[in-house]
This record gives sequence, C-alpha cells and structure tokens, in this order.
Amino acid sequence: IVIHSQEKENSDPDYIPINSRFKCVQEAEETLLIDIATNTGCKVRIQGDETAERLFEIPDEERCLGFLSEVQSIQEAHLKASLPEPKDSASWHQVEKNLPGLLQASSSGALGFEDDFNALSLEDKRNMQNHQTGSRREPPPPPVPQNRQFHREKEGTSRDQPKVTNTMRKMFLPSTQSGQREGLIKHVLAKREKAYVNLHNFRFFVGTWNVNGQSPDSSLEPWLVCDTEPPDFYCIGFQELDLSTEAFFYFDSAKEQEWLAAVEKSLHPQAKYKKVQMVRLVGMMLLIFARKDQLSNIREIMTESVGTGIMGKMGNKGGVAVRFVFHNTTFCIVNSHLAAHVEDFERRNQDYKDICARMSFVTPDDSLPQLNIMKHDVVIWLGDLNYRLCLPDASEVKSLISKNELQKLLTYDQLNIQRTQKKAFADFTEGEIKFIPTYKYDSKTDRWDSSGKCRVPAWCDRILWRGGNVNQLRYCSHMDLKTSDHKPVSTLFCIGVKVVDEQRYRKLFEDIVRIMDRMENDFLPSLELSRREFEFENVKFRQLQKQKFQITNNGQVTCHFSFIPKLNDSHYCKPWLRAEPCEGYLEPDESTDISLDVYVSKDSVTLLNSGEDKIEDILVLHLDRGKDYFLTISGTYLPSCFGTSLEALCRMRRPIREVPVTKLIDLVSFPETLCALCHQEKSVLPLGSLDGEEASEMPLPVPKEIWLLVDHLFKHACHQEDLFQTPGMQEELEQIIDCLDTNIPETIPGSNHSVAEALLIFLEALPEPVICYELYQRCLDWSHNSRLCRQVIFQLPRCHRSVFRYLMLFLRELLKYSEDNNVTVAMIAALFSSLLLRPPPNLMAKQTQQDRQRAINFLYSFLLAGDEE
Repeated sequence: IVIHSQEKENSDPDYIPINSRFKCVQEAEETLLIDIATNTGCKVRIQGDETAERLFEIPDEERCLGFLSEVQSIQEAHLKASLPEPKDSASWHQVEKNLPGLLQASSSGALGFEDDFNALSLEDKRNMQNHQTGSRREPPPPPVPQNRQFHREKEGTSRDQPKVTNTMRKMFLPSTQSGQREGLIKHVLAKREKAYVNLHNFRFFVGTWNVNGQSPDSSLEPWLVCDTEPPDFYCIGFQELDLSTEAFFYFDSAKEQEWLAAVEKSLHPQAKYKKVQMVRLVGMMLLIFARKDQLSNIREIMTESVGTGIMGKMGNKGGVAVRFVFHNTTFCIVNSHLAAHVEDFERRNQDYKDICARMSFVTPDDSLPQLNIMKHDVVIWLGDLNYRLCLPDASEVKSLISKNELQKLLTYDQLNIQRTQKKAFADFTEGEIKFIPTYKYDSKTDRWDSSGKCRVPAWCDRILWRGGNVNQLRYCSHMDLKTSDHKPVSTLFCIGVKVVDEQRYRKLFEDIVRIMDRMENDFLPSLELSRREFEFENVKFRQLQKQKFQITNNGQVTCHFSFIPKLNDSHYCKPWLRAEPCEGYLEPDESTDISLDVYVSKDSVTLLNSGEDKIEDILVLHLDRGKDYFLTISGTYLPSCFGTSLEALCRMRRPIREVPVTKLIDLVSFPETLCALCHQEKSVLPLGSLDGEEASEMPLPVPKEIWLLVDHLFKHACHQEDLFQTPGMQEELEQIIDCLDTNIPETIPGSNHSVAEALLIFLEALPEPVICYELYQRCLDWSHNSRLCRQVIFQLPRCHRSVFRYLMLFLRELLKYSEDNNVTVAMIAALFSSLLLRPPPNLMAKQTQQDRQRAINFLYSFLLAGDEE
C-alpha cells in the first residue's frame, strides 16, 4: 500500500508491505450498515510492519469495500504462497470481522486461521457459516491477551444500534469460500488430533460438601490440603449453602461470600491459585481454582445452571456446571443436588436425566451449536446425589458399619443399583468407596442422627467421572469437619491432558491444505438422505415426539452440512421443532443419524391451540459448496386447555378436545360479560356442579380445569409434606394434562406433587396471566398499600378476578396447615407472584430484583389477610 500525504506535497510516500504483519481494520461497521439507502462511507485503520497505526476515512462505501476486498485477496494469496516461520508466530496479521472470508489468525500464532474461537466477536461467529460441532474441537495454540483491536471493536458495538443481519451483510460484502475451507480444515485437524498432541499429567482436586445452611466455623484445610503435593486445579462444590426463603428464589446470599472466603484461605499453601470461575444456583455453588502458572492455558469458560425443583423454577434441587478448555482437552464439571427421601430414587434418576437434557452451554451467538455435558473429553460429576441405602433399619446399617462391612452395605446402595440397571450415570465411573457413609450426623459431632426421624446412614455425597486418561489417586471423606450433618468428600485425579506440539501441528496443517486444494478442484460434495418427508401424528402439549433419518456423504470429499433459515426467517425451524445435530461434518462414505424432535412448550402452545400455527414446516439442509435439500414436516396437533385463555375456558363446559379448533379463536374474542359474581369464602372451594342447568350462555365463574386441580389439592393435599416444593413425575404430569383435555374426571390421576405442579404449569402457560399484563406496573406501584392492591383486582376482567380470588382462598386455606406441609407465606408469595403477576414479554428481561420483591409484596397482602370484598 502506498500512502501519499496531501499536506506535504514534496514528501516521499510511505510504503506498507501487505505481509504477515499487516493489519487492516474497518471501524464501527454497525454505523455503516444501519441505513441501506444511504452511502455513509467508512473508516479503516491500517498498521504495517514496524509502522504506526493510521486511521483513514473513505467517503465512498463501495470504494471502501472494494479496497478491503482487494486487501483480502492479496493476503489470501500471501498466505497460500508461504506459511510463516515459527518466529513470526507472535505477530500474525489480524483482520477484523468485516472481511468474513479471510482466513483469520490470532496473534498467538499457528496457521493462518482463527484458532481461539472464544476470542471471536458475536459478528465473527455469525458470519462463519461453518463452525465446529461441540464434540469436535480445533487444536488451539497457546492463547494470548486480547489485542487492542478486539477491545475497540467491542466498544464500537456497545452503543444502542440495530443489529446487523446476515442478509444486510451479504448485500455489502463479497462472499467467498474461505470460511467454509476454514471449517473443514479445523474438522480434519480435530480428526487427526493424535498426530500432534502429547499427554501431560495434571492433578485435579475435586471436593463436595452439603453444608446444611451453616456458615464456616473452622479452617477447611483438613479437606482442601490433605495431599502433600499441591494440585493444579481445585473443583469444589457446595450444596445447601443457604436454606433461607430469599435464596430459594434466586436472591443473593451472604453465605456465598462466606464460603468463598473460607475456601480461598484454605487452598494449598505451596502454590498460588486464582479463581477461574464461580457459579451458584440457590444453595448449589461450584468454584474452580487453577494455579496461576496454568491460567494462560485455560479458555472458552462457560457456566450454566438447571433447576429441577418444581417446574424447573425452583433451584433448591438441580445442578450447576462450569465447562472450559485446558490446553486441548475439554472439561465439564457438574455439581448437583438431587431429590431427597429414601423412596424417591426414581425422582433422582429423573433429576439426573433432566440436568443432562437441559444443561447446554450457549455460545455468545445462538446460531452456533450448543454444547451439552457429554460433549466433553472429561466430565466430573460431584454433589449430594442423595441416593440412599435400600435398608430401612438404621440399627442394622450402623451395625454393619461398626463391623467395617462396607462392601456388603454398598450392594444396597441405590446409586450402584441404578448405574447397574443403566437408569442413571450409566457411563460414569466411580472409585472404590472405603469410607463410612457421609450422611446423616448430628451437627457439630461425629454422632449418627439422633433426631426423631433417625435417618438411615447413606453415601449421599459422591464424585463420578467419564472420559479417558483419568486416574483416581484417592477417594475419601473428611471426618474432622463437623459443621454440617454431612461430611465433606474429596478425590484427587491425575488427568492426562492433550497438549499441542506446535511443530507437528504446523506440518499437518500444511499437508491438509495441500490435499484440500487438490480435492476441492476435482470434486463437489454430495449427500444422500434416507427420507425427506416426516409426519407427526397427534402432537400434544409437553409430550416429545422424535423421528430419525440418516444422511450419508456419498461424495469424494469431506462435507459440512447445516440447517439454515429460510428467507426472512431468523431460525431454521419453528419453535416447536428441533434437529439434532443441526450441523456437522461427514467424511466420504460416513453416515450420521439426525433426530427431528417435536415438543410443544408454553411458548408455542397458544398459537397451536387457536389454529394460528400448525404442525407444518420446511427445513433447509444446506451443504457447503453443494446444494440445498428440503425436508417437509407435517402432522396433527391435539389442542390443550393448557395455553388457552381464561376467557375461552370459562365458556367451555365440555373438554377442549370436544370443541372444534376453529371455534377456539371465537371463544377467545367473545365479549366480556358484565355479570358481576360475588363469592363467599365458604362457597368458593366447592365450586358447584359443572352440569347444572343454568343458562348455557353464562360463563363458568372459573375454568373447570382450575377448579378440578384446586379442588383435588384442597381435599387431598393440605397436609402433604413439602407441597409446591417437590416436583411431580413427568409421566404423571402427562396423564393429568391428557385427563383435563379429554374429560371431566371425578378424580385426577397422579401424586399430590404432580397435581400441584400441573396447576403451576397451567398458570405459567396462560397466554394472558391471571393479573393482566396491562395492570402489571400498577400492581408493582401500589404493592405497598393493601387497599390499593384490592382496587387493582377490581379492575381485572370478571374471570381473571374470579380465578385470582379463588386461588387466594385456596392458598390461605393451605397456610393453615403449614406445620404439616412446610408451606410458608414467603415461599407461596414468591412462587405464585412469578406466575400470577408476570411482566409483559417486552419487560421480562428488564425485570429487576426490586420488581420481583414488589410483586411478592403485592401477594402478601392477600395471603396474610382475608379478601373482604
């Protein structure tokens, strides 16, 4: 590039060679693309080898894009002509996201394409048509601090400006095949990983402790420093960190800082550690620490949490996880607290499956495939898994423990039984247990539980793993710590981690590029599909249906496939449909199964109920450098009372399946009756006969479905322990939903917990909540005054007002039996406020903790006092 100065006419021009050290960055691209109709020009920053960075403004946008395109092609030619020597590895060229076709290189070295995927911006990732799947990782070079260009780009995109879509981008920028090549190169490199990695051993300390809501009262060194040699990593999980109602509903907890500080004080004194990540969900907290000298080798850190408590809302049970890449090995550490009670091992199995199914690490750009737990080289699962012994007699168990007959006891261990039967943790490994059960003790002692319940001792607290190159050095409990009714457990792993040999990596890269050049010139990719038409019959709310088909690479070259959005769509499919995997790579003659999953959730049920949406879609399966394949999805949907408006349900005396779908829209838009209904507290719970001979036009006071659920709970569940705190069973929930959709039953199937959760799911799925969206802000504003709160209820439509009062009467009745059911006003107010008083969809993301607290306060006044009106 030749630069002439207009200010100094006689000065010599500057020459900047376009080589591996050349950088060309377009600034503030977002401002450039807001208005397609205007030609706003653009700014470009250029820096050459040993020259200062310069900012140029090019007033004509087309000239700017032409210039950038020309720079790109020169750099690509330069890259093909000669790979840089290793000494250049610290100063490879870096070109910003506005040149999507360019093979990008991080300043950390390597091979002329972006190796540290975590350093990419959202727009980079959006532009990359091809990206690796979660189970295939590119071999990264050692990461370096993010360069100043990346920081500047983030500053430029932080302004409140419209997002730039792929369609807009394609209108401005030349399309190239380079991004596709990059994806294929990464795929082939990952396939041949053994050719360029060496295994290096690192020590991982893993610990778990249920602290029973206590604060730390002694040093944690007996637990955390029980090995002579300091570990390279600490993975520490807590459960029941905080048992308060506030923590129960995701609010902050002071206990978090107390236990974090206690851990930091007690790490191994012979090494220096830094916290890599922390994640907490109510009482579950997971801490990851690494030696400071290893921090530069850790990247792509993500966290996720899944509540398996009732409706998946309550985080009192569930799991938290941290995933990261260390050198070239991917790790996922999961800390979980599963369902309690001896007899509930099936619920624990369900919690495990639920965490596995729902725990996915979302990349910053949601168009990229999500990573689930099992798509990692090493998975370590720790926590209070709560599996008990199938022996009811505590004295017999204690006798066997005193005789050290632990192996006999372990044959009755529920986790071992469930693993053997492949019901849970089937492909995980656990070391031999040589320590006595870690639950349940009297707090502050080593004495077994002496309370009236006299719990049977059990190995609730466990650590398991899956993956290769994992060697367990020890597995033990720590009896010295007596803070809780559980004892902490720890293990020490020696894990073989894949470390990249840069020289072999470069050599292989060069070979792959050479072969790919030859193959791409001779062959086009091609796919064969086993079927292209799919019909899903009788789709129901919350009932998953799957159909599989197979794709085979019948071409001569490795191919990349992906489902892509149709024109004007932002996603490749409708919200009730999913393809798994949604993208991937296939070698020649390789096949893979793709599962098409149909699942109607609360987010898609209303449109299907009303007939505004149908089980119909067309999927576009795109093959890079090849053609598109079209899949036809069709089916029938059975409408549900779940996701139907209160107004419509009040006008249905028959089950919804007996009402033609075409009438549902008419029912929803039926004009609001002016008839005012008065309710006495004593007469609300027994609502009256649904088959009465009143005028058929008169709407029901409340939907029969709500009455059936509440009436069942009123008659059978007032004394049920942990009501509205224990999740139902999925099979029972399906039966209850089916039952309400198809008939008017005398009794509702399933346990009290399942019926309670069904009521919550019903309220959550309502398209307009019980307290209408338009009154949401008024409820918050008036939450401090009980008289004003009652005025708001008067402003509700008749059926909404009736449902609200009916529910409040039931909940006040329930609170009379709190000694038996463990239901508290705080818990009920927090849970039901999130369902009855939901923020409008456009405010959902903006809801603050203060807003949530005001919504809770609004319900308090109705739960603590009678409804006089």
